Amino acid sequence: MRWGVSRISRRTAILSVLLSVLIVVMVAGGTIVTAVGEVSRHANQLDDDRSRQTTAGALKTFLYQLGATLNDYAAWDDAAANAYSKDGMEWMISNFGDMSVNSTLFDVVLVVDGERNVVLAYRDGKPFAGDPKAFFDPAVWRLLDVAKSAKAGVPPEGRGFIKTAKGIAATGVALIRMKSGEIDQPPENRRYLLFARHLDEHVKALGNTYVIKNLHLGAPNENLKNYVAIWDPEGRVLGKLGWPSRAPGDLSYSEIRSKVIFAIGLFGFLLATIFAIGLMEMKRLRSDEEAARRLALTDRLSGLLNRAGLFKALETMIDAAKDAKSDVAMIYLDLDGFKEVNDAYGHGCGDDLIRSVSAGFQCLIPHDAVLARVGGDEFAIAFVRKNSDATAQGLAETILAFFDEPFTIGERLVTVGTSIGIASSQIGTLNGEEVVRRADIAMYKAKESGRGRFFFYDASMDTDRETILALESQLRRAIDDDQLSVVFQPVVSGGNLEITGVESLVRWNRPGRSSVSPDVFIPVAEKTGLIEPLGMFVLKSACRRAKEWPDLSFAVNISPVQLRNPSFAAQVAEILSGAGIEPERLTLELTEGYLIQNPQRARQSIERLKALGVKIALDDFGSGFSSIGYLRQFGFDRLKIDRSMISGIDETDAARSLLEATTALARSLGIPVTAEGVERESQAHVLLDCGCDELQGYLFGKPMPAAELTSLLREQRQSPRREPALKSA
Repeated sequence: MRWGVSRISRRTAILSVLLSVLIVVMVAGGTIVTAVGEVSRHANQLDDDRSRQTTAGALKTFLYQLGATLNDYAAWDDAAANAYSKDGMEWMISNFGDMSVNSTLFDVVLVVDGERNVVLAYRDGKPFAGDPKAFFDPAVWRLLDVAKSAKAGVPPEGRGFIKTAKGIAATGVALIRMKSGEIDQPPENRRYLLFARHLDEHVKALGNTYVIKNLHLGAPNENLKNYVAIWDPEGRVLGKLGWPSRAPGDLSYSEIRSKVIFAIGLFGFLLATIFAIGLMEMKRLRSDEEAARRLALTDRLSGLLNRAGLFKALETMIDAAKDAKSDVAMIYLDLDGFKEVNDAYGHGCGDDLIRSVSAGFQCLIPHDAVLARVGGDEFAIAFVRKNSDATAQGLAETILAFFDEPFTIGERLVTVGTSIGIASSQIGTLNGEEVVRRADIAMYKAKESGRGRFFFYDASMDTDRETILALESQLRRAIDDDQLSVVFQPVVSGGNLEITGVESLVRWNRPGRSSVSPDVFIPVAEKTGLIEPLGMFVLKSACRRAKEWPDLSFAVNISPVQLRNPSFAAQVAEILSGAGIEPERLTLELTEGYLIQNPQRARQSIERLKALGVKIALDDFGSGFSSIGYLRQFGFDRLKIDRSMISGIDETDAARSLLEATTALARSLGIPVTAEGVERESQAHVLLDCGCDELQGYLFGKPMPAAELTSLLREQRQSPRREPALKSA
């Protein structure tokens, strides 16, 4: 009896164990299936959300492009002159109407007055057939009202999507005005330019550009799962941009479904024995280790390989290249303007930009290529090919074209570029570190050559780099050992040709060796970070010497690197105070390069300096963009005309006319003018006739040591005062 009870107990125990295992397996299996289903649905949702954001961005960009084109045509001096002229119809037909033929920017053009009367109507390059006002939904006049009621400082234009007889069009209405924004017409005489660009004809192109498969335009009441609604200015839905869900999660789930079922069964079997539990634990540990290894090789922000992951992949690729007698191509990229985006909009925007760029690269690179983010804004692409240079060049050109369009980050349009360096490991003969180093050097060559381009590595780049490194080391010692000197070039008054100021210039005369031109060592200082201590040396030396010439103003050149330093203004104030120099005597000269790169930060830096009492001069005007806008925007205290504008003024009427226009512009803005590079008396006569306030050049004195300038000033004070006349220096 006891034996029977014992056997039943054992059976019960075994059954209990089996039931427990079964329950555990079922619960675990159900949990796994549920989790996989949730992951699948989440993946589908993420993909749909990404497509929705991309489509919304595409619509905004489409409308923005129409608005940018409209602004170019409406804010145009010639348009303002002809649109309000009785004889301007032919000009408007040629420059507005005819431009709508086969145009990807706009296909309908109207010129209307404030009472909605049509002055000009063209469609697809031909005069409008029928009533142009009936072609548009009445909501279009909302855009006219917006343009008419624009407040001061706000562009007088309105834009939005409008229903037309042809379909749905991105439409904009803008006041026809001068480029400066001024208009000399009373409100009742003003005319407005209307551009329309039909969306229907561009949907397929939008889908291809933003990689949204089967993007199509649907009716307002069409039942679509995935879509972005198109609204008109009156809040009505005109249509829907829809696309079918790609359902990547469902595809993945269908592929692994059988494996999940098998894993559940295997899991139940493993639970039955201690041995199986041990195997599971070992498997889990191995999986964790593999995940940790993958994580160590992955950049967390972009999801791409990191630097370590790149070098590990390069090892495999180089071995494969050796076996296949092929090359490993390395394309190294650095984003141009990324720091400015971070500074202007914050690191969150910068992170989103990195993710957008990474996603774009993944769409552009070959399927067998390796893509890595190796630094803050640096990327690398590697692939194996026979005769890889042609493929690498084609990919580099594609990447440069990719950066021609701005990126939509939230509600902002962000523009960046890239500089690219290309190197290769021929038949795998170079290791990963060397091929990356060479591509990196080539990339910096692209940056130094103007950015937005690519260079292949060649051996001369190493030579140039070694020369720069050697010069950097020597310059660093020269600054530390006080081997540099400052010379001063006289600046004379246009009224009496007497010296009223000096420009401070740095010189490097190496003991026992040839001197180094500033055109050589100053760019090296800017690249290597030595420009700040070099600039401080020049400023301190100039202030120290300026105490000897209390009646003279003095100028010092500053670099964009110094201007970017938030503490630069405080450093200038400290040096002036320590030398006992009035701030009003100092003029800091800068070129417009940094103003173009980052006008907002430049304006803040200039305002801090001017608050000290220091004057700011725009140097080398006429050698670059020479933007009138910068003269008005930054409030410069002086304009220095570059020697390139001076050289031919006494020889050609064209050069003189350009100079007269420049000085007249400066006078109209209340900015005094200094002319640099004056070498001939005939040049000086022309400059004085044109109204230049100050002259500077070899005609009046070369850059000279302080002692020589002191002697020259002594002679000037001792000479009897005379009427203004030119003399050779």
